[in-house]
Amino acid sequence: MSITTQRLSENAVDFIDEAHINDLLDNTQGDVVRVREIIAKSLSKQALSLDETAELLAAEDPAVIEEIYEAARSLKREVYGNRIVLFAPLYVGSYCINDCRYCGFKRSNPDAIRRTLTMDEVRAQVKVMEDMGHKRLILVFGEHPWYGPEYIANVVRTVYDVQSGHGEIRRANINAAPLDHDGFKIVKESGIGTYQIFQETYHHKSYAAMHPPMTRKSDYLWRLDALSRAMEVGQDDVGIGALFGLAPWKFEVMGLVAHSLHLQNRYGCGPHTISFPRLKPASGVKINTRLAPDDEMFKRLVAVLRLAVPYTGLICTARESAQVRREVMAFGVSQIDAGTRIELGGYTEVGDSQCLEKEQFTIGDARSLDEVMGELLRDGYIPSFCTACYRLGRTGEHFMEFAIPGFIKRFCTPNALTTLMEYLVDYAGPETLAAGEIAINAELARMPDGSGKTDLIERLNRIRTQDDRDLYV
Repeated sequence: MSITTQRLSENAVDFIDEAHINDLLDNTQGDVVRVREIIAKSLSKQALSLDETAELLAAEDPAVIEEIYEAARSLKREVYGNRIVLFAPLYVGSYCINDCRYCGFKRSNPDAIRRTLTMDEVRAQVKVMEDMGHKRLILVFGEHPWYGPEYIANVVRTVYDVQSGHGEIRRANINAAPLDHDGFKIVKESGIGTYQIFQETYHHKSYAAMHPPMTRKSDYLWRLDALSRAMEVGQDDVGIGALFGLAPWKFEVMGLVAHSLHLQNRYGCGPHTISFPRLKPASGVKINTRLAPDDEMFKRLVAVLRLAVPYTGLICTARESAQVRREVMAFGVSQIDAGTRIELGGYTEVGDSQCLEKEQFTIGDARSLDEVMGELLRDGYIPSFCTACYRLGRTGEHFMEFAIPGFIKRFCTPNALTTLMEYLVDYAGPETLAAGEIAINAELARMPDGSGKTDLIERLNRIRTQDDRDLYV
């Protein structure tokens, strides 16, 4: 089922120079002086090159590695403050024509229980998610002719139409198959946020081994080029990712950085988000996980990515345990999912236990949204459901104009506080409500006096005492 005859992006190229990446990984020494120079460059919010990223990956001195962690903590505070953006996945369809060897949805899995939500079922799922307090979600689709761009766009419009009380979904992101130019344009026009496509692995041999011939996904370049096609039709908010465990983890870090640099150099802005999930058990899957980084290496790769791509949101999903997520939020991660269910219909039909035959993989953090919110607040974070940048056009190059110098905090902290207040008033349990009020008061106390603070306090009071919602700058 070859699709190589379909039109690639203009001047499409395989920008993963495997020989060059391997040469850097094999021959870079992690020189202490050089590493410290690179850290200084990153702290000035400049993206790192591949050779600079390789230097950070090569560092072996424990004291220098700790400097990398501390720099990542500092950079995250500078660019993102203490905000953590929250979202949840909504799986819409699990039929798939691919046969990826690591995925529970692969077409050859006889145990997989397939399903596509009807539009009424989508509405029911979204209503429950809104009643939990969610404002942002990512719609997940298998790769199947049923899930074409018109169908995806229709699901997006259906999601936006659902309102329950004060609840509404303000940003629907997409995780779906690569499309052609016309397909990306159709989906963009439905009002999506980020279009996310994981390369899965940037390592060519590993990619071929994991994605059998005669499947759509076997075409490495079609997938690698996908977000370039999206950006050519104006979808400037894109997300990349790799599934760690399919190839050596340092190679995947280099692949993600190479992808970011390619988008930055060609289109003027890099990816909005980077994801780095680790390989997890799945129904019908027998695969060696020896290449998956352990917890220490996982924390290291997060810190290196934070320094290499300072302006990009880093996502750590509920594949990871609550403890691992808690650790990596300190020095890199800026977005997490919460209250996550990955079974089709999972928000209305199942309890806390997983049924792997109905799901893509095993998750490690099945806590409720309110439990996660409470922990974030107690740990000193401001949970955010903000969608203002996207809705005001601060995406792509415009987002980078704000994010790279750190000015984005002028918008993001106030908007995070108003969305937090919405959650506290409308959905929070008593303990989360108390922790949230303390956190908001602490943030206000740290803000300088002036019209911005006065206006924010007025918006917060309107949310607390009236039905006013969705107040942002």
